[in-house]
Amino acid sequence: MDNYQLRDIAKALYTVNRHAKTAPEPKHLYYIKKETINRLLRERKAKKIGLHFSAHPKLSNQHSTLLVKVDEYYFHIPPTKEDFQQLEHLGALDENYRNPQCKMSLSQAKKVIYDFIDWKPKTSPKVTSKRSSYYTPSSLGKMEWPPRKSHR
Repeated sequence: MDNYQLRDIAKALYTVNRHAKTAPEPKHLYYIKKETINRLLRERKAKKIGLHFSAHPKLSNQHSTLLVKVDEYYFHIPPTKEDFQQLEHLGALDENYRNPQCKMSLSQAKKVIYDFIDWKPKTSPKVTSKRSSYYTPSSLGKMEWPPRKSHR
C-alpha cells in the first residue's frame, strides 16, 4: 500500500466488484478482488465480519460467503474451512444495505489494485502465424482495370 490510502483501495475494490457483476468475463476481476482482500487481511487492514448465506446459490445448493470490511466498504469472498469454525453465521444477507457510492473508472481501479498486489499480466509469447506451403495469394482486386497499354 505504498502509494495508496486504504480508502483508495476500498474504492478500487468497490469499482472492480461492481463491474465484475455485469462483465461477460468476470473471472479476472473476481481474482484480483480476492487477492487484494486476502492481502489486506494478512496485513490486518481488513476485518472478517462473519458469514452470510449467498444471495445466488449455485445449482440450488445454499452456500455461504465471507463478509469482509475494508474501510467503509463491505465485500463477500469465498470462505475457508477455518472461517466456518471461527466466525459467526449472520444468516441471510441484508438487501437494504448498500456500500457508499464512489466514482472511479475501471481502468483507474485496476491500476490501484495491480500496484497494490504487485500484479503483472502474463506476457505470452507472440505467435506468428505460419502460412501453409500451399498458400497462393489471390490477385483479385489487384489487377488494373481497364488495363493500361504497356510501354515497351
